[in-house]
Amino acid sequence: MKPSQGALASLIAITVAALLAAAPAQARTVYRCVRDSTVSMATAPEPGSKCVAKEIDDNAIQTPNLWGNMGVFSGTLYEREQDGKLVYSTRNLPGSRVFLKFTVQTPPGEPAHAGLGKVGKPQLNQHAKLFKAAAKATGVDDAWLRAVAHAESGFLATAVSAKGAQGVMQLMPEVSKEYGVTDPFSAQQSIDAGARHMKMLLKRYGNDRVLAAAAYNAGIGAVARYKGVPPYAETQAYIEKLQALYVLYREAMGFKIERPAQ
Repeated sequence: MKPSQGALASLIAITVAALLAAAPAQARTVYRCVRDSTVSMATAPEPGSKCVAKEIDDNAIQTPNLWGNMGVFSGTLYEREQDGKLVYSTRNLPGSRVFLKFTVQTPPGEPAHAGLGKVGKPQLNQHAKLFKAAAKATGVDDAWLRAVAHAESGFLATAVSAKGAQGVMQLMPEVSKEYGVTDPFSAQQSIDAGARHMKMLLKRYGNDRVLAAAAYNAGIGAVARYKGVPPYAETQAYIEKLQALYVLYREAMGFKIERPAQ
């Protein structure tokens, strides 16, 4: 029995950046599977891997990048039988046979977008104790919080944006008020409130960092209105930059970096 052609089409779209023209317009499920810091895409959960289901809308203007920041790489899409069905994966598991070869380009490390400037190098010495404390208190990844601060303010406690966002984490006044901030230019208060705000967003979007970043930049209302990442150039560039910074900070902090499975 063959798998859903829609699911296969979506998987191919993500790996080779091209949707099958004949695929009907609806959401598809693709699994992002991680094992020993290697990443694969599959049409069914892979045995031995930690897999997260992702719903992909065939009507989306741009197919989302589920790989992460891995540069340009070539891989293989394999076909095998699992539970009596044909499934497809980019990991070479027992019983697999080659289905097709592909090359995919994921977000680069430099630069993210001209309007947001270059990504830059990790700055581990900036408010290190405050980020560690906020991460411990909220459960939000320390490296992710640092990436947000790097992208938002360059860690500048006195930063004010043209739209009125303030402090290290560039929170709007109404958001700061919601989290009990009395001094938006206090690095401690800004980082603490920014971490709690990010925790709420990650919980709201099922730990989807892309949607959480989109809401942090454009607002929850915009994400709801467009049912996903808003088609704003700034927001899309912001997400790309944040993803690149997150990888750099994790690497600088000694975490294993995910690589494509072979």
